[in-house]
Amino acid sequence: MAVTYTLNGSYGSGVTVPGTGILLNNEMDDFATKPGEPNMFGLVQGEANKVEPGKRPLSSMTPTILLKDGKLFMVVGSPGGGRIINAVLQAILNVVDFGMNAQDAVDAPRIHHQWQPDTLFVQEGVSPDTRAILSGFGHEVTPSSYVGRLQVIVVKDDGWLEGGSNSIPHGGAVGY
Repeated sequence: MAVTYTLNGSYGSGVTVPGTGILLNNEMDDFATKPGEPNMFGLVQGEANKVEPGKRPLSSMTPTILLKDGKLFMVVGSPGGGRIINAVLQAILNVVDFGMNAQDAVDAPRIHHQWQPDTLFVQEGVSPDTRAILSGFGHEVTPSSYVGRLQVIVVKDDGWLEGGSNSIPHGGAVGY
């Protein structure tokens, strides 16, 4: 599946609907419960997103379907809170602009920046030269093992489907 849904945090709210096995989400973290303070993903939100009646929670979900000449070309999604948007965009760029196959696009190292904290997170595989150049531009470059967990499907010209998927490192949960 390349399009994702949000539980928000490990196992969402920790509540399962009796008799169904369906986990309920925890979207309350997508509101600014304390404006100006980071949520579980390190995202800092303001007064505009504080908890009030009639508001919808912020979400960075970015399930994306791309068409080419009016036909399905690519489906991509990822879990990961505020890192979702960057992961999805980088997968699209890797396939569309750099001609990578689905798995190579998923496996390519990614970077993430979210305004606050003012830190550029980079995955292993980003070259030391690139890290030095980014530091030289004034970025605080911080290693990160996690910038989304991509799922990508590309429809090839001959109609075959090509898939790419991040595995969960070391067979366990991934931290943010």
